Amino acid sequence: MTKDYTAKEFNIPDLEGLSADGVNAHIGLYNGYVANFNAISKLIEQYSGEESKTHELSELLRRRSFEFGGMRLHEYYFSQLEGGASGLAGDSALAQALTAQYGSIESCMELLKATANMRGPGWAILYYDPQGGQFHIGFTGEQHQGHFVTLPIIFALDVWEHAYMPDYGTAGKGGYIDAYLSNVNWSVVAGRFER
Repeated sequence: MTKDYTAKEFNIPDLEGLSADGVNAHIGLYNGYVANFNAISKLIEQYSGEESKTHELSELLRRRSFEFGGMRLHEYYFSQLEGGASGLAGDSALAQALTAQYGSIESCMELLKATANMRGPGWAILYYDPQGGQFHIGFTGEQHQGHFVTLPIIFALDVWEHAYMPDYGTAGKGGYIDAYLSNVNWSVVAGRFER
C-alpha cells in the first residue's frame, strides 16, 4: 500500500516583484498536486487486478507521474525562495563549476533565462551529471516528460502561466523570470550541488 505524501510548508518572505497573493495561489496549486498524487495512487491500488478497469488504470498510471512531477518540481521551486534573496558566493563549488563550464555564472544564467523564456509553458531546469562531470540545462513542457533521467536537479524555474500571470499578465514571462531570479536564495541551490 502506498503511503500518502504530505504537502510541505514553505517559509517564504515578502518577495520583490512577486505578490504574496500570487505566491499563495501558486502554493495552493502545489497542494493540489500532492492531493491528486495521493488520490490517484489509491485508485491505482483499487483498480489493480480488476480486468474491467484496464483502460482507467493505464490512464491513471500516466497521469500519476504528471502529478508527482508537479509536486517535486514545486518543492524545488519554492524552497529556492526560503530564507530571502542571497547571491551565489563566488567561492562556492557551484559558482566555480558553472564558471568552468560556461565561462561565467552570467553566461549560464543567460542561457537558463533564454530557455525559460521560450514560447510555451513548462519548466527550465539546471541539472548536474556527476558521471559526465557537467551541467545540462533542459526544458520540460510537461513536468513528467523531457527530463534528463537520473540527473540531480540543481535549480528549477516554473514558467507555466500560473506562475507569472497573477503579477505580470499574459505577456509578462520575461519580467517574471527576472523577478523570480532576483529573489532566489542561491545558498539553497549551492547546497544542492554540494550534496
